[in-house]
Amino acid sequence: MPIHLPFTKLSQWQNIAFGATLIERMLPNYKMFAENSGFGNYQLIRNQLDLIWQRLDKSQKVKINYDAQLLKLEEQVPDPQAFDFFGVYPALDVTMAVMSLLQAMQTNEGEGFDNISRLSQNSVHFYVELCLAQALDEQNSAEAEEISQQDIQAHPLMEWEVATQNELFDFVKNSPENKATIKALKNIVSEQGLSNLGIEIQ
Repeated sequence: MPIHLPFTKLSQWQNIAFGATLIERMLPNYKMFAENSGFGNYQLIRNQLDLIWQRLDKSQKVKINYDAQLLKLEEQVPDPQAFDFFGVYPALDVTMAVMSLLQAMQTNEGEGFDNISRLSQNSVHFYVELCLAQALDEQNSAEAEEISQQDIQAHPLMEWEVATQNELFDFVKNSPENKATIKALKNIVSEQGLSNLGIEIQ
């Protein structure tokens, strides 16, 4: 079952902060893909996310040219048909999440914030499903077995994703809109030390 969070209960600032934090957890997936494929400019996306964090810091008075940033981002979107390994899918989710956040900041539409939550969860869902399928193949089971949604939901990585999103949402909802909250959110991700797929954050 997808995560359903009441984004309408958050202010725009809180929604942006929540989305940026989820993307922080997803970003190492793009970095790994770029390093292994030779496609994409990880640093450009890293810089865009930093710009979003700076925009949240009201003391900096940062302005964003959304159209220019979206144009740059479009060039970093990988085509799944052009690559024959799994890493392209979570990398695609990263670019779609950043795009959703930039567009939501521009239009203040709640659907974009919800989309980031779903993209993060979908990355984990797809990865867990692949891991479970590989485990079945390694068992060389003579009987065909289907991977159920219950199997996926019970996987530790998916349980962690759901718990983390809920915890982050509650934290953002109950925190002031200031620099200290931004720092705390970044610290949560860095202290976890892993992307949403369990990739070590370097």
